[in-house]
Amino acid sequence: MADIMAAQTGDSSSAESELKSLLLRNARRSKSIYSDTTSSTSSGGRKRIKLDPALAAADPDLDKTALSVRLNSEYKDVLTLPEVIASKQQAAGPRKKAVAPKKTQSDDAPEESTRKLIEGIPAAAAAANGDGRTSNALVLSRNKPSSSTSSHQTPGQQLARRSDLPTAQPKPDWHPPWKLMRVISGHLGWVRALAVEPDNKWFASGAGDRTIKIWDMATGSLRLTLTGHISTVRGLAVSPRHPYLFSCGEDKMVKCWDLETNKVIRHYHGHLSGVYTLALHPTLDVLVTGGRDGVARVWDMRTRANIHVLSGHTGTVADLKCQEADPQVITASLDSTVRLWDLAAGKTMGVLTHHKKGVRALATHPTEFTFATGSTNSIKQWKCPEGAFMQNFEGHNAIINTLSVNSENVFFSGGDNGSMSFWDWKSGYRFQALDTTAQPGSLDAESGIMSSTFDLSGSRLICGEADKTIKIWKPDNEATPETHPIDWKPTFQRRKF
Repeated sequence: MADIMAAQTGDSSSAESELKSLLLRNARRSKSIYSDTTSSTSSGGRKRIKLDPALAAADPDLDKTALSVRLNSEYKDVLTLPEVIASKQQAAGPRKKAVAPKKTQSDDAPEESTRKLIEGIPAAAAAANGDGRTSNALVLSRNKPSSSTSSHQTPGQQLARRSDLPTAQPKPDWHPPWKLMRVISGHLGWVRALAVEPDNKWFASGAGDRTIKIWDMATGSLRLTLTGHISTVRGLAVSPRHPYLFSCGEDKMVKCWDLETNKVIRHYHGHLSGVYTLALHPTLDVLVTGGRDGVARVWDMRTRANIHVLSGHTGTVADLKCQEADPQVITASLDSTVRLWDLAAGKTMGVLTHHKKGVRALATHPTEFTFATGSTNSIKQWKCPEGAFMQNFEGHNAIINTLSVNSENVFFSGGDNGSMSFWDWKSGYRFQALDTTAQPGSLDAESGIMSSTFDLSGSRLICGEADKTIKIWKPDNEATPETHPIDWKPTFQRRKF
């Protein structure tokens, strides 16, 4: 029994000593293999580990097949992702494949050799270098450092530099600053409506004193006062094809004035509450009105028949515009939406819901098929006919009461606090911002811009204000691009057009 136990003890001790010697030999071999390491970063940014060529030739364990087996056993635990990470990646969906940076021939050869070694593929074809010597270097490929940006770009940078993406902002055109030319007094209430006649000789104004006044464009003198409304006049329009002036007010009335006799010849009955805005169709004998009852009504100018009731808004229709091509009617409402209407069918073509607060103002460009809308702290530009969003006019932080644009791409916005902004229509650059000066003796709360319009030449801006005055502005002819340079810097916002 003792002999058996001694034999077992001898066997175990011999096996243990054999294992220790094997481990020691492996340790020495590993030390000798990786003793000659160079940690210098090459041009590709990789750390190269070189094998001793004499040892590689003498030891049969270091041939390519054994090395591939060793690499496979060393990295077999990291070939697949952990289950937790794999499930999250699968739930996130497929990711866009990043564009790989271009590699040179010298970078590609060691990586291909290493890939073949790891996969166990004979690397005889890839063993030869450019100088004809046999490669004995094992390259552990790593990601290139971020400093080498000349040869490697992120996918985001590559997308940003593609020429087919219209991300570049157009440089704004230079416009001269505008200055106050004339102040016209005469109304006894807030001036809520303005309209210029087709010959550009006079303009009409309607105010809270229930009167409509006709003013000479050249001199600013009063020509005529029309009375007939029993509440604030909120909308005016002069027909380009008839001697008619149309007016509407908070008394629910829509009137047609004959300018040859200066008398009311037609009334349009149908609105259930105050009428806030009206517009004439440029080619049809059609009048469109909108107001507090939340609908826009289409009238036959001659017969006074109510052709359509454009219903869909849930709030007051604050402004509307008519144009010749579809959408022929555009309405803005205090329910924070803008609707595009098909006039023939009397139905909505589209609803714009980008604004967060009530839309009080609209402006259509006289020559382009575009328009702008204004609400509190927000002015947006749109493209017809589908109502595609184009850009924001950022910087006018006020309740926007009125918008106007002329054929020279000067865009004006007037705020409820008396702030005024002049913009370049195409680029959205604000080239002038100022505050109006209230009349002496008026309250601080009476410094609001309530209405505005350009004359037909585009060289005069007429503003109706809460201090009961009408102010006329004109460009400063003495200004030059040198005296008033453009202080413009492009931003990173995406433009769709």
